[in-house]
Amino acid sequence: MSIRVAAVGELPVLQDIERAAGRLFREIGMPSVAEDEPLSLEVLAGYQGAGRAWVRPDAEDRPLAYLIAEVVDGNLHLAQVSVHPDAARRGLGRALIDHAAAYARAERFPALTLITFARVPWNAPYYERCGFWSLDEGELTPGLRALRRQEAAQGLDRWPRVCMRRDL
Repeated sequence: MSIRVAAVGELPVLQDIERAAGRLFREIGMPSVAEDEPLSLEVLAGYQGAGRAWVRPDAEDRPLAYLIAEVVDGNLHLAQVSVHPDAARRGLGRALIDHAAAYARAERFPALTLITFARVPWNAPYYERCGFWSLDEGELTPGLRALRRQEAAQGLDRWPRVCMRRDL
């Protein structure tokens, strides 16, 4: 599977992938998550400019899935992993996570972290299968605590959330 940094012109496609993936939340009773707007082009451009907005394209080089990451407390934090539903269950998300892990190891980050929904099948249970584990409250770093406060302010705490880590 080829994975590469997203081109600036592809950032609207990343938004489209996020909208399509988000619709699945409506089916499990989380309509406000389904209706949530994706990150702005400006924010996505920041990840792209830093070289941490990766895509997994199809045979015609059109993105099917993407992952964006940032540095939080000395770890590579997966800010978003999204796969278009039409391309789900083909290992694209896992390939992107493994790519991020290889990048993190090369950059000497000790771990990957993320925050996700605890009880959504394609969230925390999926990440556990990818080698992540849930952090207890006492294990949260200051940066993860700050991100959780931001999420709470956005109303994401209506459903259980969990911070997760995968050592490298």
